Amino acid sequence: MISVNNVSLQFGSRKLFSKVNITFSSGNCYGLIGANGSGKSTFLKILSGEVDSTAGEVIVFPGKRISMLKQDQFAFDEHIVLTTVIMGHKKLYEIMIEKDELYSKTPFTDADGMRASELEGEFAELEGWNAESDAAKLLSELGIEESLHTAEMKQLEAGQKMRVLLAQALFGNPDILLLDEPTNYLDVESSMWLEEFLCSFENTAIVVSHDRHFLDKVCTHIADIDFGKIHLYPGNYTFWAEASQLAARQRSESNKKIEEKRKELKEFIMRFANNASKSRQATSRKKILEKLTVLHIEPSSRKYPYINFEPEREAGNDLLSISNLFKAVDGQVMFERLSINIHKGDKVAFVGPNDLAKTILFQVLMNENQADSGSFKWGFSTKRSYYPRDNSAFFNTGLSVADWLRQYSVNTEKEFIHAFLGRMLFSGEESLKPVNILSGGEKARCMLTRMMVNQPNVLILDEPTNHLDLESITALNRGLEKFRGTILFSSHDHQLVQTVANRIIEITPKGYIDRMGTSFDEYLANEQITAQRHELYGTTH
Repeated sequence: MISVNNVSLQFGSRKLFSKVNITFSSGNCYGLIGANGSGKSTFLKILSGEVDSTAGEVIVFPGKRISMLKQDQFAFDEHIVLTTVIMGHKKLYEIMIEKDELYSKTPFTDADGMRASELEGEFAELEGWNAESDAAKLLSELGIEESLHTAEMKQLEAGQKMRVLLAQALFGNPDILLLDEPTNYLDVESSMWLEEFLCSFENTAIVVSHDRHFLDKVCTHIADIDFGKIHLYPGNYTFWAEASQLAARQRSESNKKIEEKRKELKEFIMRFANNASKSRQATSRKKILEKLTVLHIEPSSRKYPYINFEPEREAGNDLLSISNLFKAVDGQVMFERLSINIHKGDKVAFVGPNDLAKTILFQVLMNENQADSGSFKWGFSTKRSYYPRDNSAFFNTGLSVADWLRQYSVNTEKEFIHAFLGRMLFSGEESLKPVNILSGGEKARCMLTRMMVNQPNVLILDEPTNHLDLESITALNRGLEKFRGTILFSSHDHQLVQTVANRIIEITPKGYIDRMGTSFDEYLANEQITAQRHELYGTTH
């Protein structure tokens, strides 16, 4: 369907990748992964033709249409929402524009009539008569209310605009679909819908995402950018991640018996062989996996930080009592009648489509904001550490990473500080960088290091996976699972919520839902909870 031959990309002396040779076939969904800055988004732009490679060529089979998720949410501000979606099919949209121009001409000549007839034929062949209804269906399925379909794009909020752009990319059944972080700004239901869409998509899809659950659900293959190359592996993200670590471990144990290695690898591969995200491909994928050996799987060069939260002291049983809390912002209710008790050992995921409501709740609990009414009380023995969604205020300084961390630590000895930073991948000269020039991912790792040295027994985290790469997200996930204290957190990372939370609290404008001892998947699948959610949100949710 689409292939790259000897493609290389270089910026000055820096090589992102060189001599890449891959064919992306129809019927498969490829997850493109790599460390931050490895060139994932740039590679998608090379495939789409938006960026030229330094060498090599991209070959698209004749007649095949490429569609790519646009990232500029302001590019279509002057267009109607429905029109913006239809513009995703460039040829169809150009025919529609030319038709309108022809029929508005005065006088309308015989030549115009002949051209109009040609256009009508092409329009019908591209199923143009269904364009508006198909576009409207996509928008509704992605949570854009019908009342907004005829609005101008500039009237929409940022999250709504990105959903429209996603509908634009999906519109018209493209032959090759390129998606860069498509789950950004999607709520749970919209993400689940997109998962189902891609699982049933019969053409070629190539996806960049930091959402491990999403990659596991939709991917048939992983394309890994590492060592300046792109290697292709069958299976989903979890298969690649565990296989890569297994390969590294086996290669480091050179004295291990060959037969033991084969047995371990066979058991591992068979565990994943039947876990196909597309059932029609299960048999072929199983055959591919059964032929794999450890030599086919490259150990990754990427490093995982070590994230481990050790409480200084144990908290009492009653940690937090919230009574009838209410807050509105600019007339919009964030939460109301919120009355919950948090106990020692609770790991509570706060969910719901309104991210601002969760952020404000955490700010209220940390005395950074005030509720309009109601009260809350923390237990005397709690020691809390907060990870805010916006951490910019912490980095308005020219302090080095080491000196920045030192101001939050009781133990200020050089060896102690640098040991912590080394675990979080700030070793050597990295620890001397001024914090005000750090990347988003580096700042996020600093904030997590700050929490670790604080030794809290209560963690409050507002979207902690934002800006983190897949390796850091995995490390954070493990750290939160092992944590012996109490956690209040919000996250769009499905796997993080599924594996960490033992309690789900969904915040809605008309109340809340509180479920103890249920996993996130169970919560979403529970019909009674689903009915309650729809009642609280209204039928449009």
